[in-house]
Amino acid sequence: QVQLVESGGDLVQPGGSLRLSCAASGFSLDTVAIGWFRQAPGKEREGILFISRRAGSTYYADSVKGRFTISRDNAKNTVYLQMNSLKPEDTAVYYCAARRTLVTSRYYTRPDEYDYWGQGTRVTVSS
Repeated sequence: QVQLVESGGDLVQPGGSLRLSCAASGFSLDTVAIGWFRQAPGKEREGILFISRRAGSTYYADSVKGRFTISRDNAKNTVYLQMNSLKPEDTAVYYCAARRTLVTSRYYTRPDEYDYWGQGTRVTVSS
């Protein structure tokens, strides 16, 4: 069964850090480009970080640049989103998404370009 499962969301104080995980099953993360999106209450889904299949190309939204980073553990078939210096405006449900592609150097920015989605994990930044 093809599946993405996020975990790691929590309540954290401003300035704190969290690491979100996105574990894939049914396919290898080496065959897909990855995107991280988030949706805050009452707002549209926002793409924050995209990475190409071979990790040669990466895009960070201005809202997270310098604070969030992505990494991949191929042995665990898991992608991680490290979030530092969290702000209240980072409060949202975070989703990872995967797109099957033969293109190794391109990332994808639109939600409708992705084939698989996780169920989301909630991050709340509050004191």
